[in-house]
Formats: sequence, structure tokens, C-alpha cells
Amino acid sequence: MIRLGLRLTLAGGREALVRLVVIALAMALGVGLLLAALAGLGGVSSQNDRYGWANSTVEAGPDPLWWQTRIDGFDSRTIGRVDLAATGPQSPVPPGLPRLPGPGEYFASPALAELIATTPRAELADRYPGRLAGTIGDEALPSPDSLVAVAGWSPAELSQRPGVRRVGTIASVAPTSCPGGCWAGIPTAGLQLILGVVAAALIFPLFILVGTTTRLAATRREQRFAAMRLVGATPRQVGVVSAVEATVSAVAGTALGFGLFLAFRDALAAIPFTGAPMFPADLALGLPLVPAVALGVPVLAALAALVALRRVRVSPLGITRRAAARPPRAWRIVPLLAGLAELSYFVGRRPSTTDGQIVAYLSGILVVMIGLVVAGPWLTMAVARIAARRANGTAALIAARRLAGNPKAGFRSVSGLVIALFVMTVAVGIMGSLAADRPAAGSAHSSVLHTIFREGLPAPTGDPVPAALKTQPGVREIAVTRHPPADRPPPEVPLGDWGWPTALVSCADLAAMPSNGRCAPGAGTAWVYNGLEGPEGWDGVWPTADVAPDRLPALAVDSIVTYTDGSRAALERARTTLSTAHPMLYSPYTDAEWNAESARTFEGWQRLADVVVLTSLAVAGCSLAVGIAAGLSERKRPFSLLRLTGVPLRTLRRVVALESVTPLLAAAAVALGAGLLAAHLFLRAQMQISLHPPGLSFYATVLGGLAASLAVISLTLPLLRQITGPEAARGD
Repeated sequence: MIRLGLRLTLAGGREALVRLVVIALAMALGVGLLLAALAGLGGVSSQNDRYGWANSTVEAGPDPLWWQTRIDGFDSRTIGRVDLAATGPQSPVPPGLPRLPGPGEYFASPALAELIATTPRAELADRYPGRLAGTIGDEALPSPDSLVAVAGWSPAELSQRPGVRRVGTIASVAPTSCPGGCWAGIPTAGLQLILGVVAAALIFPLFILVGTTTRLAATRREQRFAAMRLVGATPRQVGVVSAVEATVSAVAGTALGFGLFLAFRDALAAIPFTGAPMFPADLALGLPLVPAVALGVPVLAALAALVALRRVRVSPLGITRRAAARPPRAWRIVPLLAGLAELSYFVGRRPSTTDGQIVAYLSGILVVMIGLVVAGPWLTMAVARIAARRANGTAALIAARRLAGNPKAGFRSVSGLVIALFVMTVAVGIMGSLAADRPAAGSAHSSVLHTIFREGLPAPTGDPVPAALKTQPGVREIAVTRHPPADRPPPEVPLGDWGWPTALVSCADLAAMPSNGRCAPGAGTAWVYNGLEGPEGWDGVWPTADVAPDRLPALAVDSIVTYTDGSRAALERARTTLSTAHPMLYSPYTDAEWNAESARTFEGWQRLADVVVLTSLAVAGCSLAVGIAAGLSERKRPFSLLRLTGVPLRTLRRVVALESVTPLLAAAAVALGAGLLAAHLFLRAQMQISLHPPGLSFYATVLGGLAASLAVISLTLPLLRQITGPEAARGD
């Protein structure tokens, strides 16, 4: 029977060949997207793990290193930096380095080395000690264009810095959390949850496409299999033939899908989904991904073909018939409600562990997806029965009756699009709400450098301003804010929504600052915000502090605020001087740079959400086209009989259009509502914020997706003329 199945598939004439090619191409698209999704998720994780070495915190190990992580910047680009000092011959060597840099040496990534070579020394190279000893290898770089430096120091000098620690073991993966701030990357606690939701959003529609594509072949062959039963074939033999035919198409499509993925892998890696491009090697197809896809897709196709044959029955008299379709029951809506109920339960009960959050939220969203697919036929039947009672015209009545009689077939073709709309709604709802909840950027000055001395680390006293900075070209004014003494708590005088000021500044310094508020007449010291920042456009009077100006130098420094002329040269020279004098985790930065860095990270995840949406819609469009084609093939004989009885072809086309549009619109409305509700529940449970209503662009995208779906439906209507000829009415 296996040889017979191969012969029917490969030598069954032009129709069999066309069917094989169509199924293989559709399967190839699905497999290619599936590989891209799975490899992309692994690539994001691999990319994030390459940040892990710089966030090393384990002290255990022989000859631990003195270690300080630093986040520097240049022209709105982030530079990751590690200063280290070896304490013995067995001190660990970070990845990507041939050896540890000695005092007065540093290694740089290729992109940073090129930038240093093309930039004046005072703007960049002077931040690093001594000479460039070599470049850092790819295994230590998150992306090809990463700016990374590793600088060597003497143990005596580095051990005296604030924020330095001892590291005896170099980490190989991203940390689960970064209480003091990550050097770069995302803690695995957050990444696992994000990637889990993305994986479910991408893979679920792909499974629908594979199942729909396989069903196209199985449905067209049911009558032939029934005829085989009449001439003596056993159910097992028919099943073998069906599985062989489906497997051949799936194997061909899977092989072509692997080829498509490999052909476009480099282009895919260059897209900065997370804010930075990947190395092509990040998208490697290794174990267990290759065997899982290479074997899983053909097996899934064979199982789908066997399941499709469950409707074929042969009576004892040898007359073929189909099993009567049972009307769906109202219980089908229970899984959908259960998924939403699970998400609702965790509002105010957010699990404390990452694994708990993954189980809670990912399972809830998956159950909602499954619930939409399970509830779809019942919703289709309910809408069809209402439409049948209100039908006005022959086409509307036929379409409504057919949908009510077999709602599963009507919903099957649009199920992929329903899931895509749900995924899109959840992604847009979450990302849009996060964007709306981000704090206002304020004035976002691009000419003012802020050197912030973070809490928890020793801060200097006296005059913290480097002498070279005071005479540097392009530097206009410098002010120093300080932490208040213990006997002078900040006044509880808020300015709008900003809370109350917590730092002190000399009114003499403040008088020289442009547009940063002013002191009350006669005051010597004022209460200000950290970094002299205030609400956007505010230029009022700061509260007066009961601290004498001559007492300020004895207080710990809160920040150094440096006003420049805004040129890149002035900013970078000042940054070099300040970061060399005060080496800390965060180098001096402008408001614009801080906002730009957070915006880049957010835009990276927004781009990832866009990819999820577009991929889901593309897969759904393919599923819709294949599903409608399969439905037309399945019903060609009834349509042919209707044409023979005098029903015009245009009426049949209206019937097909209404049969496709009715479940599409009904299920789309439910999917949009469920998506917005699921996004709101996730935001409330995980981040304690409410859903921000999507903007007009979201609804325009939805309407565009529905319009594209209607276009796909209209493209299948010309097939009616070809498949409803008199020969189709005779049957097989």
C-alpha cells in the first residue's frame, strides 16, 4: 500500500502533481516561518546570554578579579565597559579575550576600535588607560556592532573605587535578576516570560496552517478512498495510502521550508528585533530543533490526513456516505471563558517566581487561543441561525442554512485569521499601554550632562568638579547638588506630580543656570530635584533650604550638572573628563541620551511585537486561502447540482462570499474583544497598569487585515466556474 500511495501521489496525473506542488509550497511557507520563529527565539536568548559575562557576580574561584561594570556612551550610542584587575595567575579570563589586559591596556570590540581610531583622543580614547591591546571576539559581543571595552588596572587602584566587587567565576548566561542594574541585556526572569508569550503567538497560527494545508489534500481524496473501500480495501490500507500521500507533500514542503529559512537567515539576523542585530550563527538550527521540525511536521500532516478520514463510512451494502455532522454545543465557549477567568484570577495575585508567572500568564493566553478555536463553530452556528431568520434573498438564505448545518467547515477556513487578530490585539494592547504609561521625558536637554552619584555607594565631598572641566572649551556652567544632612529632612512641598525636592544647591550656582528655576530673594541654598531637573517648562521658585551655603562642601555630592554649548565635541570631552574623574556604573549622560536609550530598548520590543503581528497575519492569510480552496473543492458537487437546477453563477459566488464573511466577522469581533480583555488582565496582573485604548492606527490595521481577507476570498471565487461543471455533478 505504501508503493500504491507513492504512485498515486507522484504519478497520478496533472491534477495530482498540481495538488502536490500547491500543498508543498504552502507547507514550505509554514515551515520556513516556524523555523524562523523558533530559531529567532533561540537567537534572542543566545544574544542575551552574551551579555551575561559582563554581569558576573560570583566571588567563588581562585584569584578572583577586582571587577567594575560601567555603562558609558558616545554620541547617543551605548558603550559597555568592564574595568578589571587580576589578583593572581589563576584569575579567570572573560570570553573573547586572548588574555587579561594588564594595567594600562584595554581590549575593544571591532566597532569600538574603529570608532576610537576615527575620533579625537580627548573625546573618546582618553577614557581608556594606556594602549589598545587587541580586539574582543564575537563570543563576548551581543551583536556585530556592539561597542564593548575591557580595561586593565592595578589591584591597588581598582580595589579602592566605589562599586567595585570581586569576581571569581565568569558567568556564561544572563543573570536571573540585576538588583543593582544590568550592564546590558534583560534578566532571564523577564526574557523567559516575553519569549514564552511570543512563541505561543507565533507557533499556534503555524500549526493551524499546517493542519489546514494537509486537509486540502485529504478532503479532495475522501471520495476516492471511499471507492477503494467499495472494491475491498480495508480501513487500515486506506489510512496507509492517505498517510503516505500527506507525508510526501509534507516532506517536500518541509525540505523546501528549510531551504527558504537558510536562504533568508542572514537577512533575518540583520533585523534589530531587540534593538540590536544578531549574528547569523545565533539563528543556528541545532538539536533538538532540526529533528523536531523535520519529523514533527510530516507526522502532524499524516495524523491530520487520518483524522480527516474519520468522516468516510461504508455501509454493509457498499454505499459510501459521510458521517452526519453534529451541531456544536454551547459548552464550546467554556474554554474561552476559562482562559479569561485564569487571567482574571491573577490580578492582585501575581506569582512571585518567573516560572510561576510563565505558567500563569502563558497558560491563560494559550487557553484563550484554544477557546477561540473551540468556540468558533458554535459562534458561527449561532450567527448563521440568526442570519437565516433574517435572510433576504436566495444567496443569503442558502449561505445561512449551509453555515447553520455545518458551522465547523465554515469556521475552519477563518480560524487562522481569528487567532492572528487575537495575537495582534494582545500585542498592540500591551505595547501601546506600556508606551502610554512611560513617564514624560521632561525637557530632554541634549546639551546638559548629568553625573549622578547613586544611592548606596560612597559619594565624594568637597569640590568634585575636575579642574580640567572648568576651563574646557564648550563648557558654560557647572553646578553641584548635594545630599542633605540628617538633621535637615526635605520639605514635603511637591511640584505637580514630581513629589518634593530632595537635594541641595547653592543659589550662587543656580543663578548662573539658564531656565532651571530660581531661588527666593535673599536665599543662599535651595531644595531642588536630583540633577536640577524639573517639570517641563517650569521656571518657578525653588523652596528655600535652612542650610548655610558654606556648609555645602562638607556634604556628600548628589550630582554634577554640566552645561555645554551642545556640540558633540564639547559633550564628549566633558564626558571623558568626568567619567575618568568619577568612574561609576553610569557615566555622565544627557536627558536626550537617557530617553533615547530607553526608547531604543522599547522600540526593539515594539519591533518584535510588529513581527509577531505581521507573521501571524501572513500565516492567517495563507490559511484562509487554503481553507476556502479546500471548502470549494469539498462542495463542488452540491454547487454543480445547484447550477444544473438553474442557480446563476453569481448567486453561488455570493453564497461562498457570505459563507466566508459571516464567520470571519463574527469570530473577529469576539477575538478583538477577547484580545483587549486579555491584554488588560495581563497588564493589571503583571505590571499594575490598565489598558490604554488602542489608537486609530490599530483599528486601521484591523480594517486593512479584514479588507485583505476579503480580497483573498474574492480571488477564490473564479474557481467556482471551473469546479462546478456538469461532470462534477456525476460524482465519482
